[in-house]
Amino acid sequence: MSSATVERPLSRAAGRGSAESGPVETSPRPPRAALLVSRLRAFGRALGLYPIPFLALAGLAAGSFFRYLSPWPQAGSWIWFGTLLAGGLPLVVRTGRRLLGGKFASDVIAMLAILAALLLDQAFAGVIIVLMQSGGEALDWYAFHRASSSLEELLRRAPRVAHRRTDDRIDDVPVEAVRVGDRLVLRTGDVLPVDGIVASAEALLDESTISGEPLPRRRASGESVVSGTLNVGPPFELVAERPAGESQYARIVELVRSAQERKPTILRLADRYAVWFTPLTLAVAAIGWWFTNSPQTALSVLVVATPCPLIIATPIAVVGAVNRASDRGLVVKSGVAIEEIGRAQAVVFDKTGTITSGQPEVERIVELAPTSGVSEILRWSAALEALSSHPLAAAIVRAARVARTPAGTVTEVEEFPGAGMAGVVDGHRVVVGSASLVRSRFHRSLEAEIARVRSETETRGRMLSFVLVDGVVVGAVLFADRVRPGVHEMVDRLTQLGVRHVVLLTGDSEANAREVAEGVGIREWKAELLPEQKVDHVRAYRNRYGSTVMVGDGINDAAALAAASVGVAMGARGAAISAEAADVVLLVDDVTRVVEGVSLGQRMVRIARQGILFGLGASLILMTIAAAGHILPAFGAVLQELIDVAVIFNALRVR
Repeated sequence: MSSATVERPLSRAAGRGSAESGPVETSPRPPRAALLVSRLRAFGRALGLYPIPFLALAGLAAGSFFRYLSPWPQAGSWIWFGTLLAGGLPLVVRTGRRLLGGKFASDVIAMLAILAALLLDQAFAGVIIVLMQSGGEALDWYAFHRASSSLEELLRRAPRVAHRRTDDRIDDVPVEAVRVGDRLVLRTGDVLPVDGIVASAEALLDESTISGEPLPRRRASGESVVSGTLNVGPPFELVAERPAGESQYARIVELVRSAQERKPTILRLADRYAVWFTPLTLAVAAIGWWFTNSPQTALSVLVVATPCPLIIATPIAVVGAVNRASDRGLVVKSGVAIEEIGRAQAVVFDKTGTITSGQPEVERIVELAPTSGVSEILRWSAALEALSSHPLAAAIVRAARVARTPAGTVTEVEEFPGAGMAGVVDGHRVVVGSASLVRSRFHRSLEAEIARVRSETETRGRMLSFVLVDGVVVGAVLFADRVRPGVHEMVDRLTQLGVRHVVLLTGDSEANAREVAEGVGIREWKAELLPEQKVDHVRAYRNRYGSTVMVGDGINDAAALAAASVGVAMGARGAAISAEAADVVLLVDDVTRVVEGVSLGQRMVRIARQGILFGLGASLILMTIAAAGHILPAFGAVLQELIDVAVIFNALRVR
């Protein structure tokens, strides 16, 4: 015997972060000493990872002090030269290795300027170049911290142990030891370790991690089921069809790995300009050397041509965009991601958990017998379901909370795992459960009731629970996965921003895919897709349209996220593997923030391009003057820094 009221479970549900759960108690601000220690640790970490910019800054300051403010001016020159050797040579070696590896980047001119400064004893100009080049790399580090390997995260979720039945005994064995034909026992809450065939009467599975379908699926005896799905019903037995290494879960692991390896390197905005600017600079330097017959002229050209707008100003624009994105709940993992999302020509959405909420909701309650109305059916149902952890039970409880349904007192509760609940609510015997449960235990036939529900509402893609009160079927509860608010407006806005193609890809049924896509204004959809088929479609869109953004949330989306130009993961409630495989993670449970990412990326590229064109234009003018022998290297470095300041201030407009 047990008794409970609805209020207690409802307060627990609200406490899981819902808007109705009341004010959130904030933690007190850390003391100043703790903040100071935290900042010192961050500084130490930056110093350990990128010591060269700190070395260059310290050497520049110390050398200037001795050169101009002490009685030993020669010491300043020695300090500058030592700083140039210690900081410049590692940068030269690093850039040289990239060139040998076929990676042509914007720092080639800086490398040549450092070498020329060493050979021609122009240490001051060389140290400024070292500070500029290493500072750009440090800015990139400051902005982006890559998460741990997505493969490791995916493998951590994979089951390690299987429960194998041998005669009358159940043994726990490593998943790798499972062989084809082995009979396995899956307990409630177990993740299926291998693909197999249901050997019990039926199984109730949460297949959302593989197919994307949020509603639990019933699989009858003899049906094939795949690894990675979750048993949300009573225990059942499974006959292994494939070993673990050949299962659907293992195939997803391999898909993520191959998608990451095959993802082509994207040429960043700065490097695109460097492709033509670097040869032009070398040509002007050679002409200046020939015209003045002085190698110092070539150095002056290299110094004023060192592409600070590419090496420093562009990362500053990227950092500003990344910080602004973070304020809006988007975590961007790389500079390439914010650039590419701004160039998006195709945006591909998963359905479940992305376009839709990803969890079942009560769509409608159909009254099937005279009662006090739908509200009374909801009250009886919620009173029972508040004592269950099943996803459909949670949906009924949420609906009752929204409708402010009064609580009921429950006694004599009996739960049928994965099928329903029974108990006494305010003196009435109430049952809430699936059609199979009602038929087998409480009511001989439901055909008339099911036909009536179908005549009154659309039932395709929906799950039904029936409500019995004192032996009479009084109502049916229809569950559906609701479209998120604002999605239609998001699709329209993407089109306005210049996105040429918006697509829906899902593992769900064709009927559900069509209904959702047409409802939100998406003209193309593909349904009933396996993870590898999603990857194929994403690659096809990349080949056809260029920059392609994929937005998803589940394990089944991880490989497609890795294959896209930019993968965007729903991180608030999505699977950890999708967040790891993605380039951008939405920390808020709002898919419409994708529009803000695209808009911000476009603004960042526009402002960065303005700075680049201004900076390179000014550098071209100075290169012409330097090639005529009218600018010394040290003075050229100062002029270049003035250009840097102007371009940096322009880049800060992104923030």
